[in-house]
Amino acid sequence: MTTKKQNIAILGSTGSIGTQALDVILNHPNMFNVSVLTANRNSDLLIKQAIKFKPARVVIVDESKFTEVKEGLKNYKISVLSGRKPLAEVVKKDDIDIVLTALVGYSGLLPTISAIKAKKTIALANKETLVVAGELINRLCQQHKSKIIPVDSEHSAIFQCLTGEQKNPIEKIYLTASGGPFLGRSRSELLNVCKKEALKHPNWEMGAKITIDSASLMNKGLEVIEAKWLFNLQKDQIEVVVHPQSIIHSAIQFEDGSIKAQLGLPDMKLPIQYALAYPKRIKNHFPRFSFFDYPNLTFEKPDLNTFRNLSLSYHALNRGGNMPCVLNAANEIAVEFFLKEKIGFLNMSDLIADCMEKITFVKNPSVEDYIETNKETRILAKNLV
Repeated sequence: MTTKKQNIAILGSTGSIGTQALDVILNHPNMFNVSVLTANRNSDLLIKQAIKFKPARVVIVDESKFTEVKEGLKNYKISVLSGRKPLAEVVKKDDIDIVLTALVGYSGLLPTISAIKAKKTIALANKETLVVAGELINRLCQQHKSKIIPVDSEHSAIFQCLTGEQKNPIEKIYLTASGGPFLGRSRSELLNVCKKEALKHPNWEMGAKITIDSASLMNKGLEVIEAKWLFNLQKDQIEVVVHPQSIIHSAIQFEDGSIKAQLGLPDMKLPIQYALAYPKRIKNHFPRFSFFDYPNLTFEKPDLNTFRNLSLSYHALNRGGNMPCVLNAANEIAVEFFLKEKIGFLNMSDLIADCMEKITFVKNPSVEDYIETNKETRILAKNLV
């Protein structure tokens, strides 16, 4: 029996997740077809990807790059669109089965909402969508019968461990964190660290923004909030464990005390493949984990005093409303200015905390409230810098 190919839209195809997803698709041409590719500014790579995979449509968000992309694809039957509105509209097309949201930050929210309303399956690699508006996203998924399959390695691990366990309540989940490049450093040692040091992640190859988030433990904080909405958990059911080897990607503890964990080498292609092929597991030639290569797996508590972003994330989760949206927007500005070398590493947490104190709290936000909160927080954060 021939299985129908799954048509994939990749939002953010030129980033780290997007390029790895295309590698997965390339290795399984009988299972997947690329329908849509989108990029923010990287027109050169988008053109190369489109020529290779021949999607029906491409979107270049930066409108100044439209002519370049249009000209680069003039000899192909590929529709070229430009701007943020087409990014949210293109996911509604009937020839799309799965939308892989690999956009960075808040920019993934509105396209994901649009895809959910179009009843698409969402392969979610944009954690900020659930951080900013988790309650709304879950409500829309129920209303439109859309399914979210997590791509983040930690949430993919939890998702995999839950297979066959739907009737067994979760007592606790353990989200593992590598600790990033500054594991074990004191606040005084972090006062003068530079961008180059922060971008040297010991285990993972990622984009600049998520690498800085990992170094500051904000990435883990965002994952805590994402986990709450993905798996219907309370704050005290989510524990972060620092695991420098990044072999155990996360674990679940059930009510009888049993723990299930998902292990593997730190390679994002595996959770990407799992999300695109779910519920099947398909053969690949990725490097295999060996226990003998990792005889010592270690675990420790995160240092919440030095890495304040994790405690700020728990505070935002506890407060609810639009506070996680404030946290995320302030962090995006903080990372932007750190990468521009305008603020120090520890100043990022100070800036986020300041914004969380000053932005008006909205207990039951609408989509418009999230949009306004994001806008106001970014303006405030820039002014505070």
